[in-house]
Amino acid sequence: MMAGQGWILAIFAVVAAAALALAYHLGRRSRGQAPAEMSQLLDAAEKLRTAQAELAGRMQQSETSVNERLESLAKRLGDGLTQHTEKTGETLKGLHERLAVIDSAQKNITDLSQQMVGLQDILSNKQARGAFGEIQLHDLVTGALPPTAYEFQATLSNGKRADCLLKLPNPPGSIAIDSKFPLESYEKLRAAGDDAAKAQAGREFSVAVRKHVLDIAERYIVAGETAESALMFLPSEAIYAELHANFRNVVEESFKRRVWIVSPTTLMATLTTVRAVLKDALMREQAGVIQQEVIRLLEDVGRLDKRVDSLEGHFGQAQKDIREIRVSADKVVKRGAKIDELQFDDEGAADEVATPAPPRLKEVEG
Repeated sequence: MMAGQGWILAIFAVVAAAALALAYHLGRRSRGQAPAEMSQLLDAAEKLRTAQAELAGRMQQSETSVNERLESLAKRLGDGLTQHTEKTGETLKGLHERLAVIDSAQKNITDLSQQMVGLQDILSNKQARGAFGEIQLHDLVTGALPPTAYEFQATLSNGKRADCLLKLPNPPGSIAIDSKFPLESYEKLRAAGDDAAKAQAGREFSVAVRKHVLDIAERYIVAGETAESALMFLPSEAIYAELHANFRNVVEESFKRRVWIVSPTTLMATLTTVRAVLKDALMREQAGVIQQEVIRLLEDVGRLDKRVDSLEGHFGQAQKDIREIRVSADKVVKRGAKIDELQFDDEGAADEVATPAPPRLKEVEG
């Protein structure tokens, strides 16, 4: 816009210069013409200069206004850019924090994946898998029961060693827990792709679990030593759910063999029941002790009653003896009084009392 204003000023300057040159040329060529025309030209040139000056002032004012507007616009643009930069910085900062959280979560997922791979490696080995089940069983039992209510790796009279033996009073007696579980057949069942493979894996899984149930029934149910049942602990809720959902025949077989299949959740409920049984047995035992002490206390009270009766008899005899002593003492006092009367009855007649009067002596004796 400033360039357009410059061009307009230049055009007015050229027009004014041309007018002045034309006037000067005409003046030289025709000096003899009337001065009226020259006066008109000079007036026109003066008006042109005035218009030029006025236009220059307006152009200057317009330029100042435009500059102010441009400065205001530049300030607004600068403020807007500053705010936008700040908001962009805050957004980038939040994005950086979110990326850090995502990186941390990704790291945790990676670590968890590695741990899961390690757990799969552990469970792929039978001995390691048994140790894993025993550790989980140990945590559950020690967290629910007092130390006197269980024993780990307990050896029975038949030489078999149970992973855990719950010591319960008769009935029902001690209950053995086995913590091994058939993982290979279950993994094969999960990995089966078609129906035929699933059916074959299901049969193998059923046979493996049934064999394990029979082994527990033969090894850990000992007549006269343990309870008539035992527990098969599955440290996997998934296997427990699979058994009860799709292999009811195996579960029913375990019922017949009195081998109760438990998961971590159901084992905790069983241990809670065992704790209640132990508490009830302890209360009954303490009640028996209290009853025996009450019987002995009653016997002591009976003996005390007899002794009080005997003491009361002794006190009665003593009171009788005291009364008899009192009677004898009264008689002695009375006799002493009578004797005193005989000695001091008549002082002036001492000569006459040479011989005691028999009647008075008889009176005293009476």
